[in-house]
Amino acid sequence: MHRFVVSTVGTSLLTNQLRQKADPKNWKELLDKTAHLTEEQINKSYPEVPDILLELKNRAEQKLDSGNTLEIKEASAELNGIYSLYNDKVDNGKLDYHWLITTDTAQGQITAKIIKDFLNKKVNCIEVYTPYQLSAENTTKFTQGIDDLIDWLSKRYKEAKKDGYDIYFNLVGGFKAIQGCMNTIGMFYADKIIYVFEGSSSHLITIPRLPITIDYERIKKHEVSLALLNAGASLSVSQTEKIEEALVAEIDGRITISNWGQLIWNECKDKFLASPELLNFPKIEYEDMFRRDYKKITDTQDKVKLQETLAKVSYQFEESNGDTRILGKTVSYYPYQGAKDNEGIDHFYVGIQFRVSCKVVNGRLKLRHYGTHDYVEGKETK
Repeated sequence: MHRFVVSTVGTSLLTNQLRQKADPKNWKELLDKTAHLTEEQINKSYPEVPDILLELKNRAEQKLDSGNTLEIKEASAELNGIYSLYNDKVDNGKLDYHWLITTDTAQGQITAKIIKDFLNKKVNCIEVYTPYQLSAENTTKFTQGIDDLIDWLSKRYKEAKKDGYDIYFNLVGGFKAIQGCMNTIGMFYADKIIYVFEGSSSHLITIPRLPITIDYERIKKHEVSLALLNAGASLSVSQTEKIEEALVAEIDGRITISNWGQLIWNECKDKFLASPELLNFPKIEYEDMFRRDYKKITDTQDKVKLQETLAKVSYQFEESNGDTRILGKTVSYYPYQGAKDNEGIDHFYVGIQFRVSCKVVNGRLKLRHYGTHDYVEGKETK
Protein backbone atom coordinates (compact mmCIF):
# COMPACT_ATOMS: atom_id res chain seq x y z
CA MET A 1 0.00 0.00 0.00
CA HIS A 2 1.29 3.47 -0.87
CA ARG A 3 2.04 6.08 1.78
CA PHE A 4 0.79 9.63 2.25
CA VAL A 5 3.66 11.27 4.15
CA VAL A 6 3.24 14.60 5.97
CA SER A 7 6.54 16.11 7.13
CA THR A 8 6.88 19.17 9.37
CA VAL A 9 9.66 21.51 8.21
CA GLY A 10 11.96 23.54 10.44
CA THR A 11 15.12 25.51 9.70
CA SER A 12 17.92 23.15 10.74
CA LEU A 13 18.92 22.60 7.11
CA LEU A 14 19.98 26.26 6.97
CA THR A 15 21.52 26.58 10.42
CA ASN A 16 23.48 23.37 9.88
CA GLN A 17 25.37 25.16 7.10
CA LEU A 18 26.91 27.74 9.44
CA ARG A 19 30.69 27.54 9.64
CA GLN A 20 31.67 28.43 13.16
CA LYS A 21 35.19 29.60 12.40
CA ALA A 22 34.77 31.03 8.92
CA ASP A 23 31.42 32.87 9.13
CA PRO A 24 30.90 36.20 10.93
CA LYS A 25 29.91 35.62 14.56
CA ASN A 26 26.66 37.58 14.24
CA TRP A 27 25.18 35.27 11.59
CA LYS A 28 23.80 32.83 14.14
CA GLU A 29 22.36 35.68 16.19
CA LEU A 30 20.68 37.20 13.12
CA LEU A 31 19.20 33.85 12.14
CA ASP A 32 17.75 33.42 15.62
CA LYS A 33 16.28 36.93 15.60
CA THR A 34 14.61 36.44 12.23
CA ALA A 35 13.50 32.80 12.59
CA HIS A 36 9.83 33.82 12.99
CA LEU A 37 9.79 36.65 10.44
CA THR A 38 8.44 36.65 6.90
CA GLU A 39 10.52 37.65 3.89
CA GLU A 40 8.83 41.05 3.84
CA GLN A 41 9.56 41.66 7.53
CA ILE A 42 13.21 40.67 7.10
CA ASN A 43 13.69 42.93 4.08
CA LYS A 44 12.27 45.84 6.05
CA SER A 45 14.15 45.43 9.34
CA TYR A 46 17.20 43.26 8.60
CA PRO A 47 18.45 44.13 5.09
CA GLU A 48 21.67 42.16 5.60
CA VAL A 49 19.89 38.85 6.29
CA PRO A 50 18.66 37.99 2.75
CA ASP A 51 22.25 37.67 1.54
CA ILE A 52 23.04 35.39 4.52
CA LEU A 53 20.03 33.20 3.75
CA LEU A 54 21.00 33.01 0.07
CA GLU A 55 24.51 31.88 0.98
CA LEU A 56 23.21 29.22 3.37
CA LYS A 57 20.65 28.10 0.78
CA ASN A 58 23.43 27.60 -1.79
CA ARG A 59 25.50 25.64 0.72
CA ALA A 60 22.55 23.44 1.66
CA GLU A 61 21.73 22.65 -1.98
CA GLN A 62 25.36 21.77 -2.67
CA LYS A 63 25.51 19.56 0.42
CA LEU A 64 22.40 17.62 -0.59
CA ASP A 65 23.41 17.28 -4.23
CA SER A 66 26.96 16.08 -3.52
CA GLY A 67 26.59 14.34 -0.17
CA ASN A 68 26.19 10.66 0.55
CA THR A 69 23.17 9.31 2.42
CA LEU A 70 24.67 9.88 5.87
CA GLU A 71 25.64 13.47 5.03
CA ILE A 72 22.17 14.18 3.65
CA LYS A 73 20.51 12.83 6.81
CA GLU A 74 22.84 14.83 9.03
CA ALA A 75 22.13 18.01 7.06
CA SER A 76 18.34 17.85 7.23
CA ALA A 77 16.13 16.56 10.05
CA GLU A 78 13.21 16.29 7.63
CA LEU A 79 15.18 14.18 5.15
CA ASN A 80 16.56 12.12 8.04
CA GLY A 81 13.00 11.07 8.82
CA ILE A 82 12.06 10.43 5.19
CA TYR A 83 15.24 8.47 4.41
CA SER A 84 14.82 6.42 7.60
CA LEU A 85 11.22 5.63 6.67
CA TYR A 86 12.49 3.95 3.50
CA ASN A 87 15.58 2.35 5.08
CA ASP A 88 17.69 4.89 3.16
CA LYS A 89 16.24 3.74 -0.20
CA VAL A 90 14.05 6.73 -1.03
CA ASP A 91 13.42 5.44 -4.55
CA ASN A 92 11.17 2.84 -2.91
CA GLY A 93 8.76 5.68 -2.19
CA LYS A 94 8.62 6.98 -5.75
CA LEU A 95 4.84 6.46 -5.94
CA ASP A 96 4.13 7.79 -2.46
CA TYR A 97 2.63 11.25 -1.89
CA HIS A 98 4.65 13.72 0.18
CA TRP A 99 3.55 17.00 1.74
CA LEU A 100 5.91 19.43 3.48
CA ILE A 101 4.22 21.56 6.15
CA THR A 102 6.02 24.82 6.80
CA THR A 103 5.50 28.19 8.43
CA ASP A 104 5.06 31.43 6.51
CA THR A 105 8.53 32.53 7.65
CA ALA A 106 11.32 33.28 5.20
CA GLN A 107 13.56 30.57 6.66
CA GLY A 108 10.76 27.98 6.63
CA GLN A 109 9.84 28.76 3.03
CA ILE A 110 13.46 28.53 1.85
CA THR A 111 14.02 25.25 3.68
CA ALA A 112 10.83 23.70 2.29
CA LYS A 113 11.75 24.70 -1.27
CA ILE A 114 15.25 23.18 -0.96
CA ILE A 115 13.82 19.89 0.31
CA LYS A 116 11.09 19.84 -2.33
CA ASP A 117 13.53 20.47 -5.17
CA PHE A 118 15.83 17.75 -3.85
CA LEU A 119 13.08 15.15 -3.42
CA ASN A 120 11.58 15.98 -6.81
CA LYS A 121 14.47 14.01 -8.29
CA LYS A 122 13.54 10.93 -6.26
CA VAL A 123 9.74 10.82 -5.82
CA ASN A 124 6.91 11.67 -8.17
CA CYS A 125 4.58 13.63 -5.89
CA ILE A 126 5.82 16.22 -3.41
CA GLU A 127 4.20 19.54 -2.52
CA VAL A 128 4.50 22.28 0.09
CA TYR A 129 1.60 23.51 2.21
CA THR A 130 1.80 26.67 4.31
CA PRO A 131 -1.15 27.03 6.71
CA TYR A 132 -2.47 30.59 6.80
CA GLN A 133 -0.28 32.71 9.12
CA LEU A 134 1.29 29.63 10.72
CA SER A 135 4.11 31.08 12.80
CA ALA A 136 5.44 30.77 16.32
CA GLU A 137 5.84 34.56 16.45
CA ASN A 138 2.82 34.98 18.73
CA THR A 139 -0.12 33.02 20.12
CA THR A 140 -2.73 34.57 17.82
CA LYS A 141 -0.88 33.71 14.62
CA PHE A 142 -0.01 30.26 15.89
CA THR A 143 -3.61 29.51 16.81
CA GLN A 144 -4.93 30.70 13.45
CA GLY A 145 -2.29 28.67 11.66
CA ILE A 146 -3.10 25.49 13.57
CA ASP A 147 -6.82 26.01 12.88
CA ASP A 148 -6.08 26.18 9.16
CA LEU A 149 -3.77 23.16 9.39
CA ILE A 150 -6.41 21.05 11.16
CA ASP A 151 -8.99 21.94 8.51
CA TRP A 152 -6.55 21.10 5.72
CA LEU A 153 -5.50 17.81 7.32
CA SER A 154 -9.12 16.79 7.84
CA LYS A 155 -9.85 17.17 4.13
CA ARG A 156 -6.61 15.51 3.04
CA TYR A 157 -7.18 12.64 5.45
CA LYS A 158 -10.53 11.80 3.89
CA GLU A 159 -9.14 12.04 0.36
CA ALA A 160 -6.05 9.95 1.14
CA LYS A 161 -8.04 7.24 2.89
CA LYS A 162 -10.52 7.12 0.04
CA ASP A 163 -7.61 6.56 -2.35
CA GLY A 164 -6.19 3.80 -0.16
CA TYR A 165 -3.09 5.50 1.29
CA ASP A 166 -1.49 4.75 4.65
CA ILE A 167 -0.88 8.09 6.37
CA TYR A 168 2.46 8.83 8.04
CA PHE A 169 3.38 11.93 10.05
CA ASN A 170 7.14 12.58 9.87
CA LEU A 171 7.81 14.82 12.88
CA VAL A 172 11.60 14.69 12.95
CA GLY A 173 11.92 18.31 11.76
CA GLY A 174 9.92 21.46 12.48
CA PHE A 175 9.42 23.90 15.32
CA LYS A 176 8.81 22.22 18.68
CA ALA A 177 5.46 23.94 19.21
CA ILE A 178 4.18 22.68 15.86
CA GLN A 179 5.59 19.20 16.48
CA GLY A 180 3.66 19.04 19.76
CA CYS A 181 0.37 19.92 18.08
CA MET A 182 1.03 17.56 15.18
CA ASN A 183 1.69 14.72 17.58
CA THR A 184 -1.80 15.16 19.05
CA ILE A 185 -3.42 15.69 15.65
CA GLY A 186 -1.66 12.56 14.45
CA MET A 187 -3.57 10.49 16.99
CA PHE A 188 -6.64 11.23 14.84
CA TYR A 189 -5.28 11.45 11.30
CA ALA A 190 -2.03 9.42 11.10
CA ASP A 191 -1.77 5.66 10.86
CA LYS A 192 1.77 6.03 12.15
CA ILE A 193 3.94 8.85 13.54
CA ILE A 194 7.68 8.63 13.01
CA TYR A 195 10.62 10.13 14.87
CA VAL A 196 14.36 9.47 14.70
CA PHE A 197 16.65 9.13 17.71
CA GLU A 198 19.45 11.66 17.53
CA GLY A 199 23.00 10.32 17.49
CA SER A 200 25.10 8.07 15.32
CA SER A 201 22.59 5.22 15.33
CA SER A 202 19.63 7.32 14.12
CA HIS A 203 17.08 4.61 14.88
CA LEU A 204 13.60 5.15 13.51
CA ILE A 205 10.79 5.26 16.07
CA THR A 206 7.32 4.45 14.79
CA ILE A 207 4.31 5.24 16.97
CA PRO A 208 1.03 3.63 15.87
CA ARG A 209 -2.21 5.49 16.12
CA LEU A 210 -3.92 5.20 19.48
CA PRO A 211 -7.47 3.75 19.50
CA ILE A 212 -9.14 7.05 20.40
CA THR A 213 -12.93 7.01 20.55
CA ILE A 214 -14.99 10.20 20.66
CA ASP A 215 -17.79 10.36 23.21
CA TYR A 216 -20.50 11.33 20.73
CA GLU A 217 -23.22 11.60 23.35
CA ARG A 218 -21.29 14.27 25.25
CA ILE A 219 -20.60 16.22 22.06
CA LYS A 220 -24.21 15.91 20.89
CA LYS A 221 -25.38 17.96 23.88
CA HIS A 222 -23.53 20.91 22.35
CA GLU A 223 -24.02 20.21 18.65
CA VAL A 224 -25.83 23.49 17.91
CA SER A 225 -23.30 25.63 19.79
CA LEU A 226 -20.35 23.85 18.20
CA ALA A 227 -21.88 24.15 14.73
CA LEU A 228 -22.32 27.90 15.30
CA LEU A 229 -18.78 28.30 16.64
CA ASN A 230 -17.39 26.32 13.71
CA ALA A 231 -19.27 28.62 11.33
CA GLY A 232 -17.49 31.64 12.83
CA ALA A 233 -19.82 32.73 15.63
CA SER A 234 -18.50 34.02 18.93
CA LEU A 235 -20.82 33.24 21.83
CA SER A 236 -21.10 34.52 25.38
CA VAL A 237 -19.56 32.70 28.29
CA SER A 238 -23.02 31.88 29.66
CA GLN A 239 -24.05 30.27 26.36
CA THR A 240 -21.11 27.88 26.43
CA GLU A 241 -20.41 27.31 30.13
CA LYS A 242 -21.38 23.62 29.94
CA ILE A 243 -19.13 22.84 26.96
CA GLU A 244 -15.90 21.03 27.87
CA GLU A 245 -13.16 23.60 28.40
CA ALA A 246 -10.76 22.01 25.90
CA LEU A 247 -13.24 22.53 23.04
CA VAL A 248 -13.51 26.31 23.34
CA ALA A 249 -11.30 29.35 23.83
CA GLU A 250 -12.10 32.74 25.35
CA ILE A 251 -10.99 35.88 23.49
CA ASP A 252 -11.94 39.32 24.82
CA GLY A 253 -14.83 37.93 26.82
CA ARG A 254 -16.32 35.96 23.93
CA ILE A 255 -16.08 32.23 23.25
CA THR A 256 -14.75 30.72 20.04
CA ILE A 257 -13.94 27.16 19.07
CA SER A 258 -10.46 26.01 20.09
CA ASN A 259 -7.91 24.13 17.97
CA TRP A 260 -8.89 20.88 19.66
CA GLY A 261 -12.58 21.73 19.47
CA GLN A 262 -12.11 22.16 15.73
CA LEU A 263 -10.35 18.81 15.53
CA ILE A 264 -13.07 16.98 17.46
CA TRP A 265 -15.86 18.70 15.55
CA ASN A 266 -14.31 17.80 12.19
CA GLU A 267 -14.26 14.19 13.30
CA CYS A 268 -17.90 13.98 14.33
CA LYS A 269 -19.76 16.75 12.48
CA ASP A 270 -20.95 14.46 9.68
CA LYS A 271 -22.73 12.30 12.24
CA PHE A 272 -24.64 15.29 13.65
CA LEU A 273 -25.14 17.45 10.57
CA ALA A 274 -26.33 14.57 8.39
CA SER A 275 -28.83 13.35 10.98
CA PRO A 276 -32.47 12.69 9.99
CA GLU A 277 -33.58 15.92 11.69
CA LEU A 278 -32.53 19.53 11.19
CA LEU A 279 -30.69 21.27 14.03
CA ASN A 280 -32.60 24.02 15.84
CA PHE A 281 -30.52 27.10 15.12
CA PRO A 282 -31.34 30.50 16.69
CA LYS A 283 -33.62 32.78 14.66
CA ILE A 284 -34.34 29.99 12.15
CA GLU A 285 -37.72 28.32 11.62
CA TYR A 286 -38.51 25.44 9.27
CA GLU A 287 -41.77 25.19 7.41
CA ASP A 288 -43.08 21.66 6.91
CA MET A 289 -42.32 21.79 3.19
CA PHE A 290 -38.69 22.62 3.97
CA ARG A 291 -38.45 19.65 6.33
CA ARG A 292 -39.86 17.45 3.58
CA ASP A 293 -37.23 18.75 1.16
CA TYR A 294 -34.52 18.00 3.71
CA LYS A 295 -35.69 14.40 4.13
CA LYS A 296 -35.38 13.89 0.37
CA ILE A 297 -31.63 14.61 0.43
CA THR A 298 -29.75 11.35 -0.19
CA ASP A 299 -26.14 12.57 -0.21
CA THR A 300 -24.64 12.87 3.28
CA GLN A 301 -22.31 15.70 2.29
CA ASP A 302 -25.21 17.71 0.84
CA LYS A 303 -26.91 17.52 4.24
CA VAL A 304 -23.71 18.56 6.01
CA LYS A 305 -23.17 21.49 3.64
CA LEU A 306 -26.77 22.66 4.10
CA GLN A 307 -26.62 22.62 7.90
CA GLU A 308 -23.20 24.30 7.93
CA THR A 309 -24.69 27.05 5.77
CA LEU A 310 -27.70 27.36 8.08
CA ALA A 311 -25.36 27.75 11.07
CA LYS A 312 -23.61 30.62 9.29
CA VAL A 313 -26.92 32.25 8.30
CA SER A 314 -28.28 31.84 11.84
CA TYR A 315 -25.50 33.56 13.72
CA GLN A 316 -25.09 36.36 11.17
CA PHE A 317 -28.83 37.02 11.05
CA GLU A 318 -28.93 37.16 14.85
CA GLU A 319 -25.86 39.38 15.19
CA SER A 320 -27.25 41.84 12.61
CA ASN A 321 -30.58 42.04 14.45
CA GLY A 322 -32.43 40.63 11.47
CA ASP A 323 -30.71 42.72 8.78
CA THR A 324 -30.48 40.36 5.82
CA ARG A 325 -28.05 42.63 3.96
CA ILE A 326 -25.19 41.10 5.94
CA LEU A 327 -26.09 37.70 4.50
CA GLY A 328 -25.55 38.93 0.97
CA LYS A 329 -21.81 39.10 1.65
CA THR A 330 -21.44 35.46 2.66
CA VAL A 331 -24.21 33.29 1.18
CA SER A 332 -25.36 35.35 -1.85
CA TYR A 333 -28.71 36.35 -0.33
CA TYR A 334 -31.20 37.96 -2.77
CA PRO A 335 -34.89 38.86 -2.99
CA TYR A 336 -36.82 36.43 -5.20
CA GLN A 337 -38.00 38.19 -8.32
CA GLY A 338 -41.46 37.16 -9.46
CA ALA A 339 -42.55 35.16 -6.40
CA LYS A 340 -46.06 33.94 -7.19
CA ASP A 341 -47.64 35.10 -3.92
CA ASN A 342 -45.62 38.35 -3.81
CA GLU A 343 -44.95 37.85 -0.11
CA GLY A 344 -41.36 39.09 -0.06
CA ILE A 345 -39.70 35.73 -0.65
CA ASP A 346 -35.90 35.74 -0.56
CA HIS A 347 -33.34 33.05 -1.31
CA PHE A 348 -29.68 32.20 -0.62
CA TYR A 349 -27.21 29.75 -2.04
CA VAL A 350 -25.85 26.54 -0.53
CA GLY A 351 -22.68 26.00 -2.49
CA ILE A 352 -23.11 26.39 -6.25
CA GLN A 353 -25.84 23.91 -7.09
CA PHE A 354 -28.47 24.38 -4.38
CA ARG A 355 -30.47 27.19 -2.86
CA VAL A 356 -32.92 27.87 -0.05
CA SER A 357 -36.02 30.06 -0.30
CA CYS A 358 -37.03 31.94 2.82
CA LYS A 359 -39.00 34.80 4.31
CA VAL A 360 -38.43 37.11 7.28
CA VAL A 361 -41.38 36.89 9.67
CA ASN A 362 -41.45 38.64 13.07
CA GLY A 363 -37.67 38.86 13.28
CA ARG A 364 -37.12 35.22 12.36
CA LEU A 365 -36.07 33.60 9.11
CA LYS A 366 -38.62 31.05 7.94
CA LEU A 367 -37.14 28.53 5.50
CA ARG A 368 -39.52 27.34 2.79
CA HIS A 369 -37.80 25.16 0.18
CA TYR A 370 -34.40 23.59 -0.52
CA GLY A 371 -33.15 22.16 -3.80
CA THR A 372 -31.71 22.97 -7.19
CA HIS A 373 -32.30 26.30 -8.89
CA ASP A 374 -35.07 24.90 -11.09
CA TYR A 375 -36.80 23.09 -8.24
CA VAL A 376 -36.96 26.06 -5.87
CA GLU A 377 -37.82 28.50 -8.62
CA GLY A 378 -40.63 26.23 -9.71
CA LYS A 379 -42.04 26.15 -6.18
CA GLU A 380 -41.86 29.90 -5.64
CA THR A 381 -42.67 31.44 -9.03
CA LYS A 382 -45.10 29.11 -10.78
